[in-house]
Amino acid sequence: MPGLAAAILVAGASGHAAAPFCRGSALAGHFAVIPGSAGAGNISYALRLRNVSTAPCTVTGVPVGRLLGLRKDVLPTHVRAARPGAAAALVTLRPDASTVAVARFWPDVPGPGEGRMGPCERTAFWFRVAARGGGTTAVAVSPPTPVCEHGRLSLSVYRSAH
Repeated sequence: MPGLAAAILVAGASGHAAAPFCRGSALAGHFAVIPGSAGAGNISYALRLRNVSTAPCTVTGVPVGRLLGLRKDVLPTHVRAARPGAAAALVTLRPDASTVAVARFWPDVPGPGEGRMGPCERTAFWFRVAARGGGTTAVAVSPPTPVCEHGRLSLSVYRSAH
Protein backbone atom coordinates (compact mmCIF):
# COMPACT_ATOMS: atom_id res chain seq x y z
CA MET A 1 0.00 0.00 0.00
CA PRO A 2 1.36 3.45 -0.83
CA GLY A 3 2.54 5.39 2.22
CA LEU A 4 2.45 2.36 4.51
CA ALA A 5 6.20 2.53 5.25
CA ALA A 6 5.87 6.15 6.35
CA ALA A 7 3.10 5.22 8.77
CA ILE A 8 5.03 2.49 10.59
CA LEU A 9 5.84 3.44 14.16
CA VAL A 10 8.70 2.08 16.21
CA ALA A 11 8.44 1.25 19.89
CA GLY A 12 10.74 3.05 22.31
CA ALA A 13 12.14 1.62 25.55
CA SER A 14 8.97 2.67 27.37
CA GLY A 15 6.81 0.62 24.98
CA HIS A 16 5.06 3.74 23.70
CA ALA A 17 4.92 4.32 19.97
CA ALA A 18 7.57 6.69 18.68
CA ALA A 19 7.40 8.88 15.61
CA PRO A 20 8.55 7.32 12.31
CA PHE A 21 12.23 7.61 11.38
CA CYS A 22 13.20 10.96 9.85
CA ARG A 23 13.59 11.20 6.09
CA GLY A 24 16.52 13.13 4.65
CA SER A 25 14.17 15.83 3.35
CA ALA A 26 12.98 16.46 6.93
CA LEU A 27 16.48 17.29 8.19
CA ALA A 28 18.73 20.33 7.79
CA GLY A 29 21.76 21.42 9.73
CA HIS A 30 25.52 21.85 9.81
CA PHE A 31 28.74 20.07 10.76
CA ALA A 32 30.81 22.66 12.62
CA VAL A 33 33.98 22.80 14.67
CA ILE A 34 33.52 22.85 18.44
CA PRO A 35 35.54 25.87 19.61
CA GLY A 36 38.46 24.91 21.85
CA SER A 37 38.26 21.20 20.94
CA ALA A 38 41.59 20.96 19.09
CA GLY A 39 44.35 19.04 20.86
CA ALA A 40 47.03 16.43 20.23
CA GLY A 41 46.50 16.73 16.47
CA ASN A 42 42.75 16.04 16.51
CA ILE A 43 39.61 18.15 16.66
CA SER A 44 35.88 17.74 17.29
CA TYR A 45 33.01 18.85 15.10
CA ALA A 46 29.32 18.79 16.08
CA LEU A 47 26.83 17.37 13.60
CA ARG A 48 23.60 19.23 14.37
CA LEU A 49 20.41 18.25 12.55
CA ARG A 50 17.06 20.04 12.88
CA ASN A 51 13.62 18.69 11.97
CA VAL A 52 12.40 21.11 9.30
CA SER A 53 9.19 19.16 8.61
CA THR A 54 5.77 19.74 10.18
CA ALA A 55 5.62 16.33 11.91
CA PRO A 56 7.70 14.64 14.61
CA CYS A 57 10.31 12.13 13.46
CA THR A 58 12.96 9.95 15.08
CA VAL A 59 16.72 9.39 14.77
CA THR A 60 18.85 6.81 16.55
CA GLY A 61 22.34 5.34 16.66
CA VAL A 62 25.56 6.60 15.14
CA PRO A 63 25.08 8.89 12.12
CA VAL A 64 25.94 7.33 8.77
CA GLY A 65 27.32 9.58 6.08
CA ARG A 66 29.90 10.53 3.47
CA LEU A 67 32.35 13.40 3.26
CA LEU A 68 31.99 15.44 0.06
CA GLY A 69 34.26 17.90 -1.74
CA LEU A 70 33.41 21.42 -2.88
CA ARG A 71 31.31 20.17 -5.82
CA LYS A 72 29.80 17.39 -3.68
CA ASP A 73 32.18 14.79 -5.12
CA VAL A 74 32.60 11.75 -2.84
CA LEU A 75 35.70 11.72 -0.60
CA PRO A 76 37.14 8.80 1.38
CA THR A 77 34.98 8.33 4.48
CA HIS A 78 35.14 5.75 7.25
CA VAL A 79 32.62 6.38 10.05
CA ARG A 80 33.03 4.39 13.22
CA ALA A 81 31.35 4.51 16.61
CA ALA A 82 33.22 6.66 19.12
CA ARG A 83 32.15 4.19 21.82
CA PRO A 84 31.45 0.77 20.29
CA GLY A 85 28.55 -0.89 22.06
CA ALA A 86 27.22 2.39 23.49
CA ALA A 87 23.45 2.29 23.99
CA ALA A 88 21.57 4.31 21.39
CA ALA A 89 18.31 5.94 22.38
CA LEU A 90 15.46 6.88 20.08
CA VAL A 91 15.59 10.67 19.79
CA THR A 92 12.23 12.05 18.71
CA LEU A 93 12.44 15.47 17.10
CA ARG A 94 9.37 17.66 17.21
CA PRO A 95 9.19 20.19 14.36
CA ASP A 96 12.10 22.65 14.73
CA ALA A 97 13.82 20.47 17.41
CA SER A 98 17.44 19.39 16.97
CA THR A 99 19.75 16.48 17.61
CA VAL A 100 23.53 16.44 17.85
CA ALA A 101 26.32 13.90 17.44
CA VAL A 102 30.00 14.67 18.00
CA ALA A 103 32.78 13.63 15.60
CA ARG A 104 36.47 13.46 16.51
CA PHE A 105 39.10 13.21 13.77
CA TRP A 106 42.59 14.20 12.67
CA PRO A 107 42.66 17.09 10.14
CA ASP A 108 46.43 17.12 9.59
CA VAL A 109 47.99 13.90 10.95
CA PRO A 110 48.40 11.49 8.00
CA GLY A 111 47.58 7.81 8.45
CA PRO A 112 49.12 4.76 6.75
CA GLY A 113 49.23 5.20 2.99
CA GLU A 114 48.70 8.96 3.07
CA GLY A 115 51.41 11.35 1.91
CA ARG A 116 53.63 13.04 4.45
CA MET A 117 53.89 16.26 2.44
CA GLY A 118 50.85 18.53 2.09
CA PRO A 119 47.28 17.72 3.11
CA CYS A 120 46.51 14.07 3.97
CA GLU A 121 43.18 14.12 2.06
CA ARG A 122 41.17 16.57 -0.03
CA THR A 123 39.17 19.17 1.87
CA ALA A 124 35.64 18.22 2.89
CA PHE A 125 33.05 20.97 2.34
CA TRP A 126 29.94 18.84 2.90
CA PHE A 127 28.81 15.81 4.92
CA ARG A 128 25.93 13.86 3.38
CA VAL A 129 23.91 12.18 6.14
CA ALA A 130 21.85 9.09 5.36
CA ALA A 131 18.46 9.08 7.08
CA ARG A 132 16.90 5.87 8.42
CA GLY A 133 13.55 6.94 7.00
CA GLY A 134 15.08 7.18 3.52
CA GLY A 135 16.99 9.77 1.57
CA THR A 136 19.89 11.98 2.58
CA THR A 137 20.65 15.55 3.52
CA ALA A 138 23.92 17.36 2.81
CA VAL A 139 25.13 19.72 5.53
CA ALA A 140 27.98 22.23 5.24
CA VAL A 141 31.29 21.50 6.99
CA SER A 142 32.36 24.67 8.81
CA PRO A 143 35.15 25.43 8.40
CA PRO A 144 35.89 23.08 5.51
CA THR A 145 38.65 20.63 6.49
CA PRO A 146 40.60 17.57 5.38
CA VAL A 147 39.90 14.40 7.39
CA CYS A 148 43.01 12.22 7.67
CA GLU A 149 43.27 8.46 7.99
CA HIS A 150 41.29 8.15 4.74
CA GLY A 151 38.33 10.10 6.13
CA ARG A 152 38.11 8.34 9.52
CA LEU A 153 35.48 9.94 11.76
CA SER A 154 34.72 8.67 15.27
CA LEU A 155 31.10 9.67 15.86
CA SER A 156 28.96 9.56 19.00
CA VAL A 157 25.34 8.43 18.98
CA TYR A 158 22.62 11.02 18.39
CA ARG A 159 21.36 12.82 21.48
CA SER A 160 18.87 15.61 22.04
CA ALA A 161 20.27 19.10 21.52
CA HIS A 162 19.32 21.76 24.02
